[in-house]
Amino acid sequence: MPLSILRRTASRRSVRALGVATATVALAVGAAGNAFACNIGEFSAAAICDGSKGVITVTDVDPSGVPATVTVYRQVDGAAEVNVGEQEVKGSREGVTITFADDWKPNTTYRIHVKAAQSVDEDIKPNLVTPGTACAGEETPPEEETPEPTTPTPTPTKPAEEPESPAPTTPASSESESTAPAGAADNAPSPAAADSNLAETGADSNTGMIAGVAAALVVVGGGAVFFGLRRRGANSAS
Repeated sequence: MPLSILRRTASRRSVRALGVATATVALAVGAAGNAFACNIGEFSAAAICDGSKGVITVTDVDPSGVPATVTVYRQVDGAAEVNVGEQEVKGSREGVTITFADDWKPNTTYRIHVKAAQSVDEDIKPNLVTPGTACAGEETPPEEETPEPTTPTPTPTKPAEEPESPAPTTPASSESESTAPAGAADNAPSPAAADSNLAETGADSNTGMIAGVAAALVVVGGGAVFFGLRRRGANSAS
């Protein structure tokens, strides 16, 4: 075989080996680059309490330190969104945390979007949902209030009631005088009864005259008796 052909064959083999080696190095570098590239799995979000206020935190554990822009959106009524804020972060193996001040309410949904160079442009999945209990502030015990002295209101006193004077008692005699017994009133003859008695005994309006005649007769009788006795005495003396 001529020498020129041998040289040509060896040259081709060298070029081919160099190409394979170059490709291998390129693949290794590419793999290493992908291993150190930023990805969405290196980001995490949480809803925590900072004292009595709620905040949203995002942590980047990208060891390559690729700058990334983080935007937080709060969902309203499950449809509309409110932009809470946007910050840039450079991660590290230990992790770098950024904080978004937003006093969240219980059971609120947040969407966190991450964009880093040409490697990441997506949301952290799943969306962040806040706890069911709001952050409670430190309650300070209320100060004890000193009651103000109150002036007692004087109670009006009722005037002493005068003792009732006993009703005057009327003697029994006055009662008998003032009030006629029911029996006496009942026993008194009525005018009609008197008239009937007079009619039964023959009494009438001539009673006075009869009484006068009777008196005269009594006088005459007495005189006759007197003179009779006197005459008898005269005769006895003679």
